[in-house]
Amino acid sequence: MTAVSVASCKSAAERFFRLYHRHCVEPDVDSLFNLLTSIHSLNDKLRKSTGEHFFECFEFIALKALRNLFHHETELINEVRIIPVDKIMMSSDMLFLCLVPNHLVHQSFKQLDKKRRAEEESIVRSTLKWYKNVVNINPCIFNFAVHAFEKMKNLGIKLEGIEYVLFEDSYQREEAAGFSHFVIGDIRSLAGSVSELLDLAFADVT
Repeated sequence: MTAVSVASCKSAAERFFRLYHRHCVEPDVDSLFNLLTSIHSLNDKLRKSTGEHFFECFEFIALKALRNLFHHETELINEVRIIPVDKIMMSSDMLFLCLVPNHLVHQSFKQLDKKRRAEEESIVRSTLKWYKNVVNINPCIFNFAVHAFEKMKNLGIKLEGIEYVLFEDSYQREEAAGFSHFVIGDIRSLAGSVSELLDLAFADVT
């Protein structure tokens, strides 16, 4: 590893945590697209500077496929809906949902490695939350952020920036309390079928 390549990886990681923080506090389709792009860039810089990568991370494979779809078909990002959980009579371990029509997720399968498409398609399915006509990708995003944090820590790449510090502080508090760093992302409702309610919520958001 050269000092220049490590600095490039460090910069990409800090950018990822800045965009992840924005996605958490002020989510919209632009913040989502920029975050997905930063994940792709971080993997490239990581591989070039250290030889490491995120291809062993299931969440990365799913988000990479979606990023590639939105990158080549930019107008499709506008079909994503970001909805606060408290506005749809549901509860979850996350504050908001990132809903993608399931036909777009199926379309993203075409972005997978042709030689490993069947295996990677199964991986994508396992990391996302499927509800009939829509898919919630936010738990996948959150869990990837944990993997990214741990990867940088394990490689000894010291990151800076308030957004990273906030993530690190949350991680340490979870560790001290014995809590899992990962979310399940399940949605619960007493008002009826979760899938039907999500379909209605998706249709109501413009």
